Amino acid sequence: MTEPETRIRTAEPGDGAGLGALDRAAWSTLHAVVPAPVPPYGPFFDERHLPGDYLVAVRGGALVGYVRVVQSIPLASHAHVLQIQGLVVAESARGRGVARALLRAAADRARERGATRLTLRVLGHNAPARALYASEGFAVEGVLPGEFLIEGEYVDDVCMGRSLVG
Repeated sequence: MTEPETRIRTAEPGDGAGLGALDRAAWSTLHAVVPAPVPPYGPFFDERHLPGDYLVAVRGGALVGYVRVVQSIPLASHAHVLQIQGLVVAESARGRGVARALLRAAADRARERGATRLTLRVLGHNAPARALYASEGFAVEGVLPGEFLIEGEYVDDVCMGRSLVG
């Protein structure tokens, strides 16, 4: 039996509930700097988190991941830099190239929007994510030591980036 193909598309307003459930199921101190969500849950999309900011991965008709790509500093002089602010893949879809497909689609989307650089931030202890990002051309551009206190441990905030030209 062949595995279903992963399809990447822009999120739609109706994806909010599914993305919220995916986000809550994937929550982990490996990547989260906020406490675990508790009911009642707010909407996934709001005035700062628009469907158009998200690319979603769909396999076999199910939402299995997302990446958020936004301009982190809302200035014209910074419009050439976009940032990944969230990459989540369902446990059931991990190890199947979904995160890699989302990263590549994020780079393509950033180029389409005229960006020449793509950046992200990742927790220092998240070795799997850091290795994935490095394999997709992201390099460490800075480290903020002990930037977060997570479960009693200080964790570095690692800034990574890559060029989208050439």
